[in-house]
This record gives sequence, structure tokens and C-alpha cells, in this order.
Amino acid sequence: MSPPVLKAAVLFAPLLLAGCLSDDDEFLPQDGFQTVSLRSRSITGKDTAWVQDRRQAAAVDAKVRALLAGRTVGADAAVQVALLNNKGLQASYADIGVAVADLWQESLPPMNVRLGMSYGTVDFTRTVEGLVVSNVMALITRERRLDVATRQVEAAQLEAVLRTLEVASQTRRAWVEAVAAWENVSLLNRAKVAADAAAELAAGLGGTGAMTKADQAREQVFYAELAGRTASARLEARLAKERLVRLMGLYGKDIDFEVPNALPRLPRTVAKREGIEAEALRNRVDVQLAKLRLEALARSYGLTKATRFVSDLELGAGVEAEEEVEEKEDGGKERKTTFAPAIEAGITIPIFDSGQARLRKAEFEYLRAANLLAERGVNVRSEARSAYQAYRSGFDIARHYQNSVLPLRTTLEKEAVLTYNGMITSTFELITDTRERIEANIAALEARKNFWLADEGLTSAVYGGGEGDEAEQAEVETAEAGDDD
Repeated sequence: MSPPVLKAAVLFAPLLLAGCLSDDDEFLPQDGFQTVSLRSRSITGKDTAWVQDRRQAAAVDAKVRALLAGRTVGADAAVQVALLNNKGLQASYADIGVAVADLWQESLPPMNVRLGMSYGTVDFTRTVEGLVVSNVMALITRERRLDVATRQVEAAQLEAVLRTLEVASQTRRAWVEAVAAWENVSLLNRAKVAADAAAELAAGLGGTGAMTKADQAREQVFYAELAGRTASARLEARLAKERLVRLMGLYGKDIDFEVPNALPRLPRTVAKREGIEAEALRNRVDVQLAKLRLEALARSYGLTKATRFVSDLELGAGVEAEEEVEEKEDGGKERKTTFAPAIEAGITIPIFDSGQARLRKAEFEYLRAANLLAERGVNVRSEARSAYQAYRSGFDIARHYQNSVLPLRTTLEKEAVLTYNGMITSTFELITDTRERIEANIAALEARKNFWLADEGLTSAVYGGGEGDEAEQAEVETAEAGDDD
């Protein structure tokens, strides 16, 4: 073998060895998202998408525009648009890619190539050295680290599912509030039309002397109050729609959609949920996430034990080629190349740090996570009971207004108009009855809105993603900070 070929072998043999030992199989983040998509669809009944290129973005835009083509957007369509188009949700999906990349990194063999070259200025020698260096402790703990990284991917998937449920819940609640706000505007507009007609009639009767100035003032101030309330209600409805628009991730011409002017009717009956606590503990994504994090922390604790005393241990093996130049008697030069195996070893032994502090820290982090999980279990039980009570009571209250209060108020107003026309009831009494009927309609609307919000809250209590999960998010961030340490 010629010297150039030998030199090339020395230089590239470590690279080839490292290449053979590396894992060429890529972990695809999109594969990790499939779990999130299937789990989210099983709960919400809606599709999700993780947009990573222009082709996917164009497909999502086409779906969004198709959902908005009908102009009037229902609750299901609003939720579907949000799950496809909410940019904050898309950003949270990137955490899956980060976790998968970390798993990929951990799956690679902990080996590095070290190349060196030295020249001797006295004896004109040249040494070329190639080593494949491996961290022995990294090799020993590789399986555990892979296990921990796998748990981190699963945690990222559950976090993505939880975030998806949060966006779905927030969007449905925003849709209910927007529709209720516009229905309130519609109620006040109808009342204002009636009050306007009464005010004009009062002005005409006042001109003939058939109505006193006090009665005229009552009719006019009633109309003025309704006009003010209608303007405030219209502003509230517009702001409610803007909250919905933000969750749906829309802008430009896409925001020109409308929501219905009335909430859905109450269902005939409501389902009984006797085992609501067990159902929530079994299905809550945040509980599953807390359990997974506790398990990952326990495995990480085992990893801490494995590296307690020896924090760094490296072994290197390779080939060292030394070229020596000798001068001949006739003035010429002779080059001699010798090859020898090269082995290096390096170890870091802590003198003052015995690892006891790290062990105690890991124990306390585990203890903290275990107690947070226990607290989450208590809270989930309570949230499930509260959600069902709000759902059941909300239905009873809304049905009471629909079946009892509103019919009675309508009867009272009709009778008041008849007696007023017969000059039996005064203007003040008629205005009072009309105002009370308006308030009863608004109260009935509020009761229906609360029921539909409670209906969404019940779903969130069983699967997660509701307003009560803000504390859980803080727990996750605290656990992540502990893991990073």
C-alpha cells in the first residue's frame, strides 16, 4: 500500500467507523403528531393539522375558506377553523418536533472523531493521529437516556393534545358568548321598537291633552334607556366576536362571517353522569401528563444515581501514523512511516462533589412532582363534580325560565296592554310590566348561555383543556424547570 493511501486510511478510518456506528434512521416529527391528531379527534370530533410547508398551508387555507363560505358560522365550524388555523396552537405543535429531535440525538452513539497532526522541528518527524472517542458513561446510560427521551416525546404529545383541547374549548365558549351577545342585541332592538312606538303615541296624546307630561316623560325616558342599553349591547357583541376571531386565527376578508342571532334550543333531557369522578380521572389528559412526568422523573432519578461518582469517562481508540525523515550520507532524504495503535482514556473524578447533593435534589424534585400529582387528582374530582352540578342546575334554571317565567311575563304584558287601552291601567304600570318582561327575556337568555357554557365545561372537566387547567400549566412549567436543572 502506497504512503498516500495509508495516510488517507489513517485520516478517514475513524470517520468511516463512526459512520458505521451511527444510526441513519431519522425520527420523523410528523409521525409523532399522528398520535396527537388521533387522540384529539377522538375527543373533539374535529381534524387537526401541523403545517410545516407551503403545500400543507395551502391545503389548510382551502379547508378554512370552505368552512367560512356559508357566511354564518356554527359552533362546530368555528372550532374546526380554530384547530386548523390557530397560530398559537401551531407553535405548540413545534414542541413535538423538538422532543423528537432530542430523542434522535440521544439515539446516536456517543462517539466523536478526533484528528491530530504534529510536526517535529528537530528530528523532522510528522505524526498523524486519528481516534474514535467514546464517552463510556454515555454508553452505559444510553438505554436509560433513550427511555427518558422517549417519555419526553410522549409528554410533548400529551401537552399538544391538552393545548388542542384548550383551543377547542375556548373557541366553543367564545362562540356561545358571541351568539348570546347578538341575541341580546336582537331582544333589545325589538323592545326598542315597541318603546319607540309607545313614545310617539305618548307625544301625540300629550299634544291633545289626553296624557300628562309626566306620563309622556316616562315613555320617552324608557325609550332613551333602551337605546343606551342597545348601544352597549352591540359593542359587547362586537367585542365578543373579535375574541372568537382571534381564536379562529382570522384576519382580512375572512372576518366578514356572521354568527347566528340566537343560541340553540335547550335539549329535551340531559344525560346522567353518575361516575363523573372516575370518568374524569380515567380520561383527563392533564392527569395522564402529570403521571408521565412523574415516571420520567423517576427514571431520570435512576440516571442521576448512575452518574453519581463518575461524571465523565472517555475512551478513545484509533491509529497513529508517524512519519520520520532521515538524511542519507549522499545528501538525500529517506521517509519512513510507522503505524501504531493509539488508545486514550480520560476520567473526571469529583473530589469535593460526591454527588450527594444531586441525589437529594432529585429526590426532592420527585417528591414535589408526586405531591402535585396527588393534588391534581383531588382537584380533578372536585372539578368534575362542580362541572356536572353546573350543567344539571343550568339546565333546570334555563328550562324554568323557558317554561314558566317567560310565558307568565308575556301574559302579564298582554293583559296590561288590554287594560291600558281600556283606560284601566296607567302608563307607569304598563312601562313597568314591559320593562320587567324585557328583563325576564334577558335573564332567560343568560340562563341559556350559562347552560351551554356549562355543557362545554362538563366536556373539559372530563377530558381536560378547560379554564381550570391554568394551574396545571404552571405545574408543568415548574416540572420542566426541575427537569432542566
